[in-house]
Amino acid sequence: MEHVSAFDRTVFDRRAAEFRYVIADMMGHAGSGHLGGAFSILEILITLYWREMHIDPKNRLMPTRDRFVLSKGHAGPALYATLAFRGYFDTKDLLTLNKNGTNLPSHCDMLKTPGIDMTAGSLGQGLSAAVGMAIAGKIDKKDYNVFAIIGDGESNEGQIWEAAMLAAHKKLDNLVVFTDYNKFQIDGPTQEICALDPLTDKWKSFGWEVFECDGHSWDSIWETLQKAKAVQGKPAMIIAHTIKGKGHPIYENKCESHNIRIPDAKAHQELLNALHVEGLQWP
Repeated sequence: MEHVSAFDRTVFDRRAAEFRYVIADMMGHAGSGHLGGAFSILEILITLYWREMHIDPKNRLMPTRDRFVLSKGHAGPALYATLAFRGYFDTKDLLTLNKNGTNLPSHCDMLKTPGIDMTAGSLGQGLSAAVGMAIAGKIDKKDYNVFAIIGDGESNEGQIWEAAMLAAHKKLDNLVVFTDYNKFQIDGPTQEICALDPLTDKWKSFGWEVFECDGHSWDSIWETLQKAKAVQGKPAMIIAHTIKGKGHPIYENKCESHNIRIPDAKAHQELLNALHVEGLQWP
């Protein structure tokens, strides 16, 4: 079982920059994509898959592995890039995103993509699945953790809060969830559509231990994650303050980054030119 713990800031910064370029290229070939929410979770995913999770890409269904659920499944391209470069499947497959016959559909599908622990369908359902996995771990007395990412827009869904109640009731201290709090959803600012604040107080009132972090700071993510894992007798929520479209000069912190259209080769090239990474060998 592999547990990667080495951290090199230069390497991790480079990896995040390269992933943003690759994801933009994936979407360019597909003609569209949920760039904003994919870019906002990259540092969290990289931390989990390269620094935290007990996994083995060569034995991906290992019963004792840590589980991960991307409840906000439209950010699938970020997870696909993570899994491919982590060794779950060939990186050349990334350019088949959303193509006919692809194993990389717009939303994550555990029956198609190696390394996906749970299919992401309608928003709100993924957290329930993560809770179920954590309960199973307790019943089976397996020493694994379950990690999940939910969206702030997704948190408008009632099912999120149903799952939250059950997780606290079951005292699931093997469950750590991140809220990707990038402050936007498809129709506009989250606070204008259906305000979440005070979000910390809401999760505390549901019986969770709650932390906050800078969702783009390696140190903040890592240190907060260690605190969350140390919690006993209750699940942990990490509210990660992120930026929608983080790192893309055209789309950063803009609502319209939620699902961008790339209608032609010129638009595709403009999308990539804004993300030039010196020396990148891709594809």
